[in-house]
Amino acid sequence: MITYSTDLTALTEEDLAGFFVDWPKAPSRAQHLAVLRGSYRAVLAFADDQVVGFVNMISDGVLTAFVPWLEVLPEFQGQGIGTELMRRILAEGQHLYSVDLVCDESLRPYYEKLGMVALTGMIVRNRDACG
Repeated sequence: MITYSTDLTALTEEDLAGFFVDWPKAPSRAQHLAVLRGSYRAVLAFADDQVVGFVNMISDGVLTAFVPWLEVLPEFQGQGIGTELMRRILAEGQHLYSVDLVCDESLRPYYEKLGMVALTGMIVRNRDACG
């Protein structure tokens, strides 16, 4: 059974193993934990006591937010966990004017099913900042 929580108080670096598969240079577990704790909102998915997925939101808390990360461990993908994480994080930001997200083109249909619409955007990625 999958459960969900916004409580990060007991979360440790050790709980965050196995994420960022296929990233050219993944963030360290310390960076991962710091990002989740520093986020405006975060939702975790658990199978028993194991963290199997997460999503986070960065926001000014007034009008805008950005969802930078949605991850589900590979062995738990395809079970609706990512969709439920997104449903919950979007609910956390329903009072905001906009919630933005940047994704690869191949993921657009997934996010469109969640009610998001495509916009033109720009990004700079510094892959050397991870690790």
